[in-house]
Amino acid sequence: MTAVVNSRNDPYLSGVYQPVTDERDDPALAVTGELPVGLAGTYLRNGPNPVFEPKGRYHIFDGDGMLHGLTLDGTGGAAYRNRWVRTEGLAVEERAGRAIYGGMANGEFPTREETAGGPAMKNVANTNVIRHAGRILALWEAGPPTEVASDLSTIGCHDFGGALPGPFTAHPKLDPVTGEMLAFGYSAIPPYLRAYVIGPDGTFRRTIDIDLPAPVMMHDFAITERHLVFLDAPAVFDFASFARGGPMLTWKPDNGTRIGVMPRDGDAASVRWHEVDPCYVFHFMNAYDTPDGGVVIDACRLPRMDIGLETEGATADADSWLHRFTVRSGSGATTCEQIAELPGDFPRVPAALEGRPHRFGYYASFSSGRPDGGAFDSVTKVDVAGGTTLTHSYGPDTVAGEAVFAADPTGTAEDDGWLLNFVTDLPTMTSAFVVLDARDLTEVAQIDLPRRVPAGFHGNWLPAGGTAH
Repeated sequence: MTAVVNSRNDPYLSGVYQPVTDERDDPALAVTGELPVGLAGTYLRNGPNPVFEPKGRYHIFDGDGMLHGLTLDGTGGAAYRNRWVRTEGLAVEERAGRAIYGGMANGEFPTREETAGGPAMKNVANTNVIRHAGRILALWEAGPPTEVASDLSTIGCHDFGGALPGPFTAHPKLDPVTGEMLAFGYSAIPPYLRAYVIGPDGTFRRTIDIDLPAPVMMHDFAITERHLVFLDAPAVFDFASFARGGPMLTWKPDNGTRIGVMPRDGDAASVRWHEVDPCYVFHFMNAYDTPDGGVVIDACRLPRMDIGLETEGATADADSWLHRFTVRSGSGATTCEQIAELPGDFPRVPAALEGRPHRFGYYASFSSGRPDGGAFDSVTKVDVAGGTTLTHSYGPDTVAGEAVFAADPTGTAEDDGWLLNFVTDLPTMTSAFVVLDARDLTEVAQIDLPRRVPAGFHGNWLPAGGTAH
């Protein structure tokens, strides 16, 4: 399929965000440097890439999902493949030959005649992609997962055999010890929050309805060995405003901000809420239990949430700073302190440490300090034990994505592995796949890609023959 999207001078449809218009397979790519022996698998990243000219005002969260895969064979060979996630909503638009659905920014909904039996809202499946229980799932937090095959072709909606009762987060957590997938879904209608437990075989085990005082946007959460951690922040849905052409989400700091800690085997009554200063968290780095019964949570904290619905050209990422929240046992007293000097977001730890104590974490950062709304140019490694940071700049006039940790299968130290990323050079508008040594952030290999990869959201390293995300 070849599609054309006009830029319309929209910043999220031009430059590094400009959609690509085809799907391709490039089986043999040249490598500069040397790919590590044993680095075998696929780096898979998701992101918005609208097929058709959007209706009205466009928001980056509304673009059709496109998966970009860089496969390494472990012996120096590399291949690239990209595919749209062909959701039911996209199929409706393909039949019509134009955009049918509106999005977060314009509030337009198609008629039944326009959808011809298709869904009333398009699940764009554009935010993240994971692997669990042998399934690869493209995720979007307002709907169910979309399953794709290993060749990136779309299989279809995956609702866990009908057990999924509502939306499913784009940021589920995979427990590296139990193999469980922990997830949640938020909704603008009661219940406003549901927690999910999925077994290592992919079967739904539990749904827990959790009461919240207002319908809020909750993009991410965290797990520990014994708990689920939620942030109830005052990013509140307002559909009356949306129907009048106003913003769908409104920041209401008077509602307060709370951290909720729930035992993994608990219920809604077991959630303990802890008040913190008003803030928002798009992404958590990790969380873990302390020996005295407390919880430590590392996350990129913003003073407020702004995704460009209330104001044009939101620059939230440039006001996002890595912080540590500590919830004390007993009293429940909570502290919060900044633990890194550069602004940034998209924090990660190795998959093997999800929900467990970590020393090192990595996040996409602004080494140049430029506040242009998501144009990361570097990755920063944080040593939370030593209180130090190390930053690798991908070069002047570059835009980098989320750096994903790929463990060295022969390694023994926590940071034995590599950081994988797509990086775009602004002067030439060309992209490369860059591999850094996670220990010292030196570049070990680069693969110039046959096409630009548009700036996108989240992805994961899928080791060959493995099940880790």
